[in-house]
Amino acid sequence: MSAVTARPARNRTTVVRRRPRRVLPLVLRYAFLIMVLLFAVFPFLWTLAIALTDKTAGGSIYNFPASLFPTKITLNNFSQVYQTFSLGKYVWNSISITGLTIIGTLVVSALAAYPLARFQFPGRNLIFSIIVLTLVLPTETNFLPNTLTLQKLHLLGTHTGVVLPLVASAFGIFLMRQAFLSVPRALLEAARLDGASEMTVLTRIMLPLTRPSLAALGIFTLVTTWNAYFWPMLVLSATPDKAPLSVAVLKLKGQFNYDPFNVAAGSLIMMLPVLLVFLFAQRLFLKGMEGAVK
Repeated sequence: MSAVTARPARNRTTVVRRRPRRVLPLVLRYAFLIMVLLFAVFPFLWTLAIALTDKTAGGSIYNFPASLFPTKITLNNFSQVYQTFSLGKYVWNSISITGLTIIGTLVVSALAAYPLARFQFPGRNLIFSIIVLTLVLPTETNFLPNTLTLQKLHLLGTHTGVVLPLVASAFGIFLMRQAFLSVPRALLEAARLDGASEMTVLTRIMLPLTRPSLAALGIFTLVTTWNAYFWPMLVLSATPDKAPLSVAVLKLKGQFNYDPFNVAAGSLIMMLPVLLVFLFAQRLFLKGMEGAVK
């Protein structure tokens, strides 16, 4: 009896000894993740605090950490920068450029990826390899030839000139090709036996079954296009009224040189739309990116 009763006691002691070994790595892991989160979110929180601070109450934005906790909160900075700088037209320019880029990228990527994924023709793998290799090239290498091409087409200074070179995205073609490859071949063969054309197969079968990848590509294009600065600035340098918000916000530093509160408010006006879209659609984005990883 003594030997039998001693075994459970010994097992309890072993479990108690093992628990600290499991808890300590978990605590360290969460501590590291919290530090990374604070490091990533800190610039946004500080900008938000400055934008909400009432500048008439006094204080300096460089008085850290007191500047993180405004003594008096106001929304006047947002209304002042929006009305004084007429940000409405720049917001509309960003919406126009971003919307056209998203639509064009989705259409071109789907039409280019479908034959690369489902058709058999000589040089298919070579063409796809060349497209993927362009991802290695810096974006700046395309500025000169694209600018010269737009000049010949008389598209400099227009939103079309900004959008046109961006719709042929190597990343978009790669993402949609991987998504199309995951669709069972039996579905395509059955549709073709029923007399469906290739365009019908693409629009009625392939695209509905790859909606997560389309959503992920749309969100990715939205974020990159909305935040793009150099290319829109280069194309629209002769027509500043057509510039997007990402280009116009930089001018706040000149107009409100001694008013960092308005600069912070303008920066937040630019960040919030993309941030809200990504937060509400992050599940679709992550689900769509799984197809590219597979």
